Amino acid sequence: MTERAQDRTAHATVETVFRMEAPRVIAAVTRIVRDVGIAEELAQDALVAALEKWPDTGVPDNPGAWLTATARHRAVDLVRRRENYARKLEEVGRATAFAYEEQPPAGPDDIDDDLLRLVFMSCHPVLSAGARVALTLRLLGGLTTAEVARATLAPEPTVAQRIVRAKRTLATKNVAFEVPYGPDREARLDSVLEVIYLIFNEGYAATAGEDHLRPGLCEDALRLARVLQSLMPKEPEVHGLAALLELQSSRAATRTGPDGAPVLLRDQSRTRWSPLLIRRGFTALDRATAQAPGPPGPYVLQAAIAACHAQARRWEETDWPRIATLYALLAARAPSPVVELNRAVAVAMAEGPEAGLAIVDALAGEPALRDYHLLPSVRGDLLERLGRTAEAREEFARAAALTSNEREREYLLGRIDG
Repeated sequence: MTERAQDRTAHATVETVFRMEAPRVIAAVTRIVRDVGIAEELAQDALVAALEKWPDTGVPDNPGAWLTATARHRAVDLVRRRENYARKLEEVGRATAFAYEEQPPAGPDDIDDDLLRLVFMSCHPVLSAGARVALTLRLLGGLTTAEVARATLAPEPTVAQRIVRAKRTLATKNVAFEVPYGPDREARLDSVLEVIYLIFNEGYAATAGEDHLRPGLCEDALRLARVLQSLMPKEPEVHGLAALLELQSSRAATRTGPDGAPVLLRDQSRTRWSPLLIRRGFTALDRATAQAPGPPGPYVLQAAIAACHAQARRWEETDWPRIATLYALLAARAPSPVVELNRAVAVAMAEGPEAGLAIVDALAGEPALRDYHLLPSVRGDLLERLGRTAEAREEFARAAALTSNEREREYLLGRIDG
């Protein structure tokens, strides 16, 4: 391998590692500088340092720790430069020690988890709902602005503006880096649940790149959901989200083949689904339904849908009528074009492809689904089942042109060829 090729390989490795570790680095540095915008800049500085050093020295045994330590050192230097050294020395020492050492929780409701603190900070009520989601996906999910736009079905320039303004607002309002208590915590809960859900979805079916799955994002989202369970044990939607992520994660090992290509649910080897995660999912779902004072919320309903799949020992045994009913309840509880598209799939399985196609065709004019590749993908599948092969191929080609994930594109192009 030439020296230039070695450098390209090393740089690709550094960038891959950084993408995986960036949320933890940003969270750790935010603890010191208390400004997510500056923390992100310092994390980028650590990336530049890695790009300069790792091609010569090799990737460290613990690259995440190296990046975090580098960013922390720069954060402490920044604080020392910006503040009066004598007045701030004690504070910097405390911040540095706290950043490097594991600290016991201050109380029964306190969770020593920088990522969770960063989620709650990014979901502060001073930000609009769209800004909360966009910023958290950027910081916690490690998504690019374009990926956040695809994940939220929003225009990329709008997302970019939301992220910039959100960072500025958090800084000017001096929003604390903490897990809030009481009513303040409850006020942010819906946004926190939403971003954890979206982070998991990006890991479960990546919107862009060469890999269909991004397991690191799924693991982070699932861990945060479990932490929230211990933090808010009486919130049914918290348990509902945890149940959903546990059950979805149970199938992760079977969602791609040896070559990394997507494997449809009907073709997955159910004997390889994780019994442990399925049990955890059912336990969380039981806790959610026991805590629910009224009709189930959207995450509990989605977990119930995932439970239907987990209960079916074979694809043919799936209770599609129940799933279609649950999707109807979900559409009434939390209406969205994506939920309606998923309902169409369930209805098609329960009542036949014509019934599902009618729902899909009614979604054709939805602005939010205009560039959503799963709309033509689902339509193509239903047309194929109806024997309308030529139309189905056109839909698969349109879906392939819309997706930014290479594995998904390869799969859709394969559907064109039959």
